[in-house]
Amino acid sequence: MLTTDPFDDDKLREECGIFGVYNTEDASAMVALGLHALQHRGQEAAGITSFDDHDFHTHRAMGHVAGNFDREEIIGGLVGRCAIGHVRYSTTGETSLRNVQPLYADLATGGFAIAHNGNISNAMTVRRDLVRRGSIFQSTSDTEVIIHLVATSGYRTLLDRLIDALKRVEGAYSLLCLTTEGMIACRDPLGIRPLVMGKLGETIIFASETVALDIVGAEYIRSVEPGELVVVRGTEIQSHKPFIPISQRPCIFEHVYFSRPDSIVEGISVYSVRKAIGAELARENGVDVDYVIPVPDSGTPAAIGYAEAAKIPFELGIIRSHYVGRTFIQPGDGVRHLGVKLKHNANRNLVAGKRIVLIDDSIVRGTTSLKIVQMMREAGAAEVHMRIASPPTMNSCFYGVDTPERSKLLASRMDVEEMRQFIQADSLAFLSIDGLYRALGEDSRHAGKPQYCDACFTGDYPTTLTDHEEHEAGDLIMLGERKLA
Repeated sequence: MLTTDPFDDDKLREECGIFGVYNTEDASAMVALGLHALQHRGQEAAGITSFDDHDFHTHRAMGHVAGNFDREEIIGGLVGRCAIGHVRYSTTGETSLRNVQPLYADLATGGFAIAHNGNISNAMTVRRDLVRRGSIFQSTSDTEVIIHLVATSGYRTLLDRLIDALKRVEGAYSLLCLTTEGMIACRDPLGIRPLVMGKLGETIIFASETVALDIVGAEYIRSVEPGELVVVRGTEIQSHKPFIPISQRPCIFEHVYFSRPDSIVEGISVYSVRKAIGAELARENGVDVDYVIPVPDSGTPAAIGYAEAAKIPFELGIIRSHYVGRTFIQPGDGVRHLGVKLKHNANRNLVAGKRIVLIDDSIVRGTTSLKIVQMMREAGAAEVHMRIASPPTMNSCFYGVDTPERSKLLASRMDVEEMRQFIQADSLAFLSIDGLYRALGEDSRHAGKPQYCDACFTGDYPTTLTDHEEHEAGDLIMLGERKLA
């Protein structure tokens, strides 16, 4: 079973990706292709549910899309012209098949399958109330809370039941729902997690990123708007906006790291933004060196922008192996420290005797940065500087990102100089928050009304955090392991 790289525990990780297809002969096969393009968003498990006008069919598995959904007998069993799929990471709870999505339930209105990207930040509070009223949960996923709220809603139609359920939750969600009546796609009112809509002939497609549309040859139509529910039935597409309009706050880290560079997010090229981030970083925190070197692969576009703006040669001073996975080795403590060299190796002949600046997207725990700086010194680099293409990550995310506890974030415990000493670099600097906003085409961050969700940098959370606040106060009884979507 191929899953995530066991050494890649020093990055913020998006929790999941979703992909849905309505009205095509090969719906499940197309969903499998779309999920493959979204594999970077979730590598622990994958699932697909299809509907053939009579029955729902589901296959869920641990591991990558490839190896689970590239077999004819699997795809052949997922019959129907409509299907939704999901790839996910595990977080603080168990990694088990019962939490793999899409989740399915037989409701009074008929079959209901759901795939969710995000995190419901009052899920445990709502779950506690539902359990007291008799609900029986089959998973530890916050997504199941939505199913129970739909099931227990007093409204008549499924759409009204879903709207009623969503009005009772807080946090972030992009959802795909497959029902006997059609498909529903929706985003939370703030638009924190992404969701786009495309078309291929008469086929309607929804995806977390535009790259998933590209892989199936679909035309990008638009983003699903924050607070919008798009309902597809037969040849009819309806848009519903049942929530009070509020200023959107899409996740800024999609541009820094989560989305693939070849994606378009909210109408903006991710690759162009990352190059612009590098250019801003060079203007704010230039350093006299011989080479600009990316920490692959996430630091590459920013390093290109930095090198162009600073007029310093861009070089591949670190070579990455793409073939490190759990099928290769399960290291004990004695060799775990060697893990970074399985994934990254210094281009010794290039860096020896040179002054270099390393460009990376972020520092989380700082352990990988320390190992890479040490690797460059062992390769003979005369000076090793580091520049980070985002502000310091000081706060946990509660909206669907696998962030360590705040106490484990290096920037929450140390100032920049202390961080520099920890990673043993000659200098360390981060992009400013206004510099990040400038790279996105804004003049600056509007402090009273931020244009993005940037809570991981600023601590300015756009919603209440009921579960976290109650847990901190000791008032929340955890009903099973907390599990993000």
